[in-house]
Amino acid sequence: MRFDKMIARFAAADRDTRLEALLDSSKRLPEVPARLTDARDSGVTVPECQTPVHLWVERDNGVLHFFGDVPRESPTVRGYVSLLVRTLDGATPQEVEEVPDDLLDQLKLVETLGMLRIGGLTALLKRLKIAARRAS
Repeated sequence: MRFDKMIARFAAADRDTRLEALLDSSKRLPEVPARLTDARDSGVTVPECQTPVHLWVERDNGVLHFFGDVPRESPTVRGYVSLLVRTLDGATPQEVEEVPDDLLDQLKLVETLGMLRIGGLTALLKRLKIAARRAS
């Protein structure tokens, strides 16, 4: 599975290191192409998340490409979106379905982030999977 190495790395790290890795990931969220941000309504929003999150999924030659837009002022949410987008880019629809619904728990981020964030981030993964199904 695409997340196996990441899960092992996060699970082996202490709380501070996990948070640092998530914050570092926020700096590596790829820019969203202008063609998508110009048509923001074509993306998926995550109303369960207090942070404004926009996601896009495109299919090309049987694989999916993911894009996300999250304000820099929300580094934990941005970091999680970055982990998802970068890890899943180029995945097949089946690989996206195989992402564990309890990914946050497996990454041991549940104990690092507050319950309010956990709810929003869990919904974010669910909406990303739904968008991937629709794109396939």
